Amino acid sequence: MTATTTHDAHHDEIPTGIKRWLFTTNHKDIGTMYLWFSFTMLLIGGMFALVIRAELFQPGLQIVDPNFFNMMTTLHGLVMVFGAIMPAFVGLANWQVPMMIGAPDMALPRMNNWSFWILPFAGILLLAPMFFGGNFSSGQGPAFGWTFYEPLSGQYDKLVFFVFAVHLLGFSSIMGSINIIATILNMRAPGMSLMKMPMFVWTWLITAFLLIAVMPVLAGVVTMMLTDKYFGTSFFDAAGGGDPVLFQHVFWFFGHPEVYIMILPAFGVVSEIIPTFARKKLFGYASMVYATASIAFLSFIVWAHHMFTVGMPVAGELYFLYATVLIAVPTGVKIFNWVSTMYRGSMTFETPMLWALCFVILFTIGGFSGLMLGVAPADFQYHDTYFVVAHFHYVLVSGSLFAIFAAVYFWLPKWTGNMYNTTLASWHFWLSTIAMNLTFFPMHFTGLAGMPRRYSDYPIQFTEFNAISSIGAFIFGFSQLIFLYLVIKTIKGGEKATDKVWEGSHGLEWTLASPAPYHSFVTAPEVK
Repeated sequence: MTATTTHDAHHDEIPTGIKRWLFTTNHKDIGTMYLWFSFTMLLIGGMFALVIRAELFQPGLQIVDPNFFNMMTTLHGLVMVFGAIMPAFVGLANWQVPMMIGAPDMALPRMNNWSFWILPFAGILLLAPMFFGGNFSSGQGPAFGWTFYEPLSGQYDKLVFFVFAVHLLGFSSIMGSINIIATILNMRAPGMSLMKMPMFVWTWLITAFLLIAVMPVLAGVVTMMLTDKYFGTSFFDAAGGGDPVLFQHVFWFFGHPEVYIMILPAFGVVSEIIPTFARKKLFGYASMVYATASIAFLSFIVWAHHMFTVGMPVAGELYFLYATVLIAVPTGVKIFNWVSTMYRGSMTFETPMLWALCFVILFTIGGFSGLMLGVAPADFQYHDTYFVVAHFHYVLVSGSLFAIFAAVYFWLPKWTGNMYNTTLASWHFWLSTIAMNLTFFPMHFTGLAGMPRRYSDYPIQFTEFNAISSIGAFIFGFSQLIFLYLVIKTIKGGEKATDKVWEGSHGLEWTLASPAPYHSFVTAPEVK
């Protein structure tokens, strides 16, 4: 009896200060750390982007040498994908999934802690080589593009840092995914069948399976690079009987599902927000679930649409063209369902709804330019131009990033117990949206006119569009400081949020976004 009492007393002792964060197994604390880590990486990756845009403001070489410029493009891509977007969605999953399915915590809380704490070390390994070589401007960071194509990446001196960073990021993702799957499949509240789960939970369940399937592929390809460089193998070295195109096949077999890993949770977020502010149930819930699963399946069979220019057989190009057009169908189903949810709804335009609407409109633009790129004969013209840069930034900035902002604005009052300043939130939304379009829309034109990506200089006829893009990028970057200020201010205090934050005068139960039973937000322990 005494032993049990002592154990319970020890178990209830809550660590404070730094210990609270180092050893926490609380899904909310871990979710918070993921979100802060991802925001830090967003600012770092954003600074790299601003170096790129400052250099491209005018033709000629103004600020940095071409090698440093290449290092910025490489690290910008890697930091944004692996450091900002993915950890942010894992943070949202940590916070929301247990509460949405009525679970007390994640299934594997200690592993949850470990999967987060691997990330900062992976980030350090990735960025450290920038500071080698005496001074920052002669940094020896990776300068081979975020897709690190062989044979160029194989020449990189500090390849081992890069490879180990990627391995650690993969470990983190796989552990997080196992945790999410175990939680969703084993810890749902009684009565919550799979087809009654909120859409956000569904999208994360499917995303977690995708991550487990593709992360080992990435680990395999970087290990092959490592053995080519240090152990005398010739996977990608044509002189030794290898094939550089093999690298692209293996990389994109990871890389294409990866882009869906970054957008499916965003679909889930938007599927929670739109029904809430349209005051209607989500239109076509079952079709949304099946569309998400279809996208996940099809994402594995379209990888070579990134490779139309490598000289594959015409039959191969034709197959990948058809498969690419096919994957647009379930995505179109989702957009149709969101629009149908809003149709004749009693809509109001609070901050989360603004971000969600913006997501639907701008993501659709990104989808259409993706269809254009999927048409093989046309892709020969578009490939490796700024048109591609415009396309994937419309998908990943106004898609993934805007959905993350929408989610934070939607759930922050619940997380902190305080309501944020809606005027500041509106400023953040409008500045970000206008600046995002100012930055990336002109790239469609420069790309169609033939301006190649990843060049630190360009012909004079592209000057005006590049100047507009650079101004937009700086406005977008500095707008995020408003968001930082707003979040910190809300955490510290402010007007208290009610149990039903978005109720307003409409009698809205804010958890209505998905089929019954309601999420367990209101019954969940209040955030201290």
